Order: sequence, then C-alpha cells, then structure tokens
Amino acid sequence: MAERSLRGTNLSWLSFESDEGVTFSDREISRYVCPDGHVSELPFSVEAEIPPIWECRCGLDAKLENGPEPELKATKPQRTHWDMLLERRSIPELEELLEERLGLLREMRGEKPRRKRTA
Repeated sequence: MAERSLRGTNLSWLSFESDEGVTFSDREISRYVCPDGHVSELPFSVEAEIPPIWECRCGLDAKLENGPEPELKATKPQRTHWDMLLERRSIPELEELLEERLGLLREMRGEKPRRKRTA
C-alpha cells in the first residue's frame, strides 16, 4: 500500500520560485492625516499616481500631507420622502387626503364627522 501512495508538496504555503532576477520598483512613503489626527504612512511606487484622499482607519477621509487639495465633486442634495411626495401631490391635495383619512378614523371610533374648514 505504501508504494502506491502519492507524496504531496504543501503547495498552499511552499513556493519553488526564488527572488533571483527580481527588481522591485522604487518606493516613496506618503503620509495621510485625517481630521481626528490619525496619521497613515503608505508606500507607493514612484511611478504611481498618488491619490489626494485615503480612507482612514476611523472611517474619515485623510488628506495627503503637503499634497494638492482634493477636487470637490458636485453632489445633488439628498431627496427626502417629503420632497418626493411634493413631486406627486400639491399641498391642497395633501390636505384633502389628510382630512379624508382623519374622517375615516373618526368614523371607526364612532365620533361625529367634523365640518370642513373654509379658509
């Protein structure tokens, strides 16, 4: 049985390649500072384009020390549910719907219906 067993070579952690003939690119250390004062030092290749913003470990955006100011992208203001509702209905329509729903609730409670207010 032993002569038929295969021998393995732990390929998951053992490499047969060597570092001969490998030249690493020149690197420079870039420092990023976040608003909370955290400093991150990251190595980048000299040939690489260094990003002006890097996400800090605390989740805030850290800026490149002694680097150019990052360009601010134009963003749309966030639309709320109220904004989307106003795109579909006008204020008088919403008031009418509110009175209708309140009237149904009052009927379910057994209250007398109220008269409409006139402006």
